[in-house]
Amino acid sequence: MPERIINLAEALRECLAESAARDSNVLVLAEGAEDPVPMFGTLRDVGERATAEQVIEMPVAENGLVGVAIGAAMMGKRPVVSFQRVEFALLAFEQIVNNAAKAHYISNGEHKVPLVVRLVVGRGWGQGPEHSQSLESVFAAFPGLKVIMPAFPADGKGMLAAAIEDDNPVIVIEHRWCHYTTGDVPAGYYTESLDGPRRIREGSDVTIVATSYMVLEAMRAADALAAAGVQAEVYDLRVVRPLNLSAIEESVARTGRLLTVDTGHHMFGVGAEIVAQIAQRRFGDLTAPPRRLGLPDHPTPSSRGLVPGFYPDAARIAEEVGDMLAIPVDKVAGVVDDLRRLRGDLPIDVPDPFFKGPF
Repeated sequence: MPERIINLAEALRECLAESAARDSNVLVLAEGAEDPVPMFGTLRDVGERATAEQVIEMPVAENGLVGVAIGAAMMGKRPVVSFQRVEFALLAFEQIVNNAAKAHYISNGEHKVPLVVRLVVGRGWGQGPEHSQSLESVFAAFPGLKVIMPAFPADGKGMLAAAIEDDNPVIVIEHRWCHYTTGDVPAGYYTESLDGPRRIREGSDVTIVATSYMVLEAMRAADALAAAGVQAEVYDLRVVRPLNLSAIEESVARTGRLLTVDTGHHMFGVGAEIVAQIAQRRFGDLTAPPRRLGLPDHPTPSSRGLVPGFYPDAARIAEEVGDMLAIPVDKVAGVVDDLRRLRGDLPIDVPDPFFKGPF
């Protein structure tokens, strides 16, 4: 069958349109649903594929918006709430973590809340402290919520469909640079199991577990390290909660080394939880202490001049792996130089050339 190459934003748009068309209970609620490029293009023409009544422009009142969505979900609808930035959901935090996440438990299973909340994370052109955070570990801290972070188009389409079908509230975190990654995506409606990590590169020397956009940087680093004789095994975490680490455990048992690469902060991040669980369960298999990469312990700078060094990238990953494996410094330096040449003179807050569209 010929490949069907589209980007993640298009894949998500297809999923929303197909989900709404096949189930009239699916509602798409958003601030900016009627914008010229709604929700980074992911809501464009969705109402034309289903019904206009299913795509609803909402007022800028996040707490009320999510409250309405929770009530609709408890009455049999399947609302999908889309926020342009993860920070907007903080204004509805009480609704999400105290009502949506707990309704099933405190009602002894009587109530279901089939709610999806889509949140966009990522960086670019001076987004700064309040519009570029990656808060997946915050939402994952609450039992009752599922948290997923698709990085690739086929996963994005299938996992979003599965989230809409799920009777539990699901937080979908989308990195806006990932919106422009491309891949082969099946036509028509399908679901992708929300079951956890996926191995996307085999290796025997070190296990790298990354989230969202950091998966792309990890793959770049692994490809460059291979030229230096280092075989890194790379996993796309995909599902933050429930956290299923069985595949990671098996990998670490073979490689003896673990590096996590977080989209969010290094402190109290997803990587910290992974390292803690692997150290507890597989301590005897580790030949070196696990390591973590993530954002440093301060808010994101707005100034482009202050951003270099803030975000992990393929070069940083390669340096960390080189240090873990005690690879000669000059050999690692060659790998890092090659990776930096690939990026050229692009500023740190501008996507690489393989991305397309706004950032």
